[in-house]
Amino acid sequence: MEKKNHNLIPLITLTSLFFMWGFITSMNDILIPHLRSLFQLSYTQSMLVQFCFFGAYFIGSVIYFLISYFKGDPINKIGYKNGILLGLLISAIGCGLFYPAASLSVYGVFLIALFTLGLGFTLLQIAANAYVSLLGSEDTASSRLNLTQGFNSFGTTIAPVLGGYMILEFFADKGHISANSTKIPYLIFAALFLLLGLIIYKVKLPVFTNDDTTEKGLGALKFPQLKRGIFGIFFYVGGEVAIGSFIIIFLKQNNIAGLTESISKNFLALYWGGAMIGRFIGAISLSQGLPPLKKGFYMVATSVLVFVLILSIVNLTFVDIYPYLIFMLLNLIGFLLGKSAAARTLFIFAIINIILVGAAIFFMGHIAMWAIIGVGIFNSIMYSNIYTLSISGLGKYTSQGSSLLVMAILGGALVPVLQGALADIVGIQKAMIVPLICYLYIAYFGYYCWKNIDHGLITHKKTTGH
Repeated sequence: MEKKNHNLIPLITLTSLFFMWGFITSMNDILIPHLRSLFQLSYTQSMLVQFCFFGAYFIGSVIYFLISYFKGDPINKIGYKNGILLGLLISAIGCGLFYPAASLSVYGVFLIALFTLGLGFTLLQIAANAYVSLLGSEDTASSRLNLTQGFNSFGTTIAPVLGGYMILEFFADKGHISANSTKIPYLIFAALFLLLGLIIYKVKLPVFTNDDTTEKGLGALKFPQLKRGIFGIFFYVGGEVAIGSFIIIFLKQNNIAGLTESISKNFLALYWGGAMIGRFIGAISLSQGLPPLKKGFYMVATSVLVFVLILSIVNLTFVDIYPYLIFMLLNLIGFLLGKSAAARTLFIFAIINIILVGAAIFFMGHIAMWAIIGVGIFNSIMYSNIYTLSISGLGKYTSQGSSLLVMAILGGALVPVLQGALADIVGIQKAMIVPLICYLYIAYFGYYCWKNIDHGLITHKKTTGH
């Protein structure tokens, strides 16, 4: 009990960190249509926002991996706390670079700022995700990650509404589109990162170190679940980011909803808010020790409370979004069918998303609109479950496996650009075939882990083999 209380303050502190990087990441979905209009960009060119931001994850994690291979794990040497502080400092610099980018009104400088911001987030991802996993037993790691990822989704939900209002309305030059509307918001974000860094500097965090010697070669790739999980993270991040990047433009199409950007941003918030609902429910569903009836009650109550919270955030009425209740009910049914098993739940949610994205491609009007928005609530547990399933049973190769998984966030850079290039040729709606393919792979990975990890086959093989 004392250990749980000892870990509570660090967990709360890290949760605020997850919130902030969720907020800033979701701001990219506001920047894309804004910069596209400002610089008269094609769909492919506008997706360079995500290419530079998420491409930094890949480059940053490759650099990190090479340093850890030749010199030893940097986070292990400087400590998780210092790693997080360095990540926050780089992130603050990235936000600060938006000021000269806006002053010069040069698209390339915006991309440099986003790349720098992505490098900061790379360090935060490597340090914070692993740190949350260490704050308790391995059996409840998925539950803890879903909880912190839930607050990450709270940030992604608020960003389109608050951030969109700041850039598209409050700081916008009346009568015309201007780069200047990004100056003050991103200076505020830079200040918040520095403030959060100061708070984390003052808070005492438990020290975790790894005394294992550095292993030569890529020993982590001996594990089949990790090799498949790398592609799982790639396609998950790619699919989720691609859909989020195109939602405002998708809903603007006359054959879908014909909504303006200022209205669409609220439905974008609902897309990300769905992930928040699913992650909080996932934290309960994947937790251990709760009686089934009590667990079910908590899941339903949490779902309703978070939905009310989202309704209070977005500039929409209940009449505008009541169809979303269908997805909430389907989400609860999915968790019940998943039976608190990470792989089984992942498989079920991926199948549902395949159906929803398919509906967005082949239908029009409100069916296509709600289908694509509904994808968000089933994205919820995917990152946490893929991550924990991939590193399950890796032992001394866990850190190496984790850095390889962070490299796979490269999917957020490449998949949206691929979808943008396809949209320039066949249109936005048909280009949704790209995230559909992503969810097909995730369904395969979930099924594979369900039949192997959930039944102990992989763990047994690797335990007896090492």
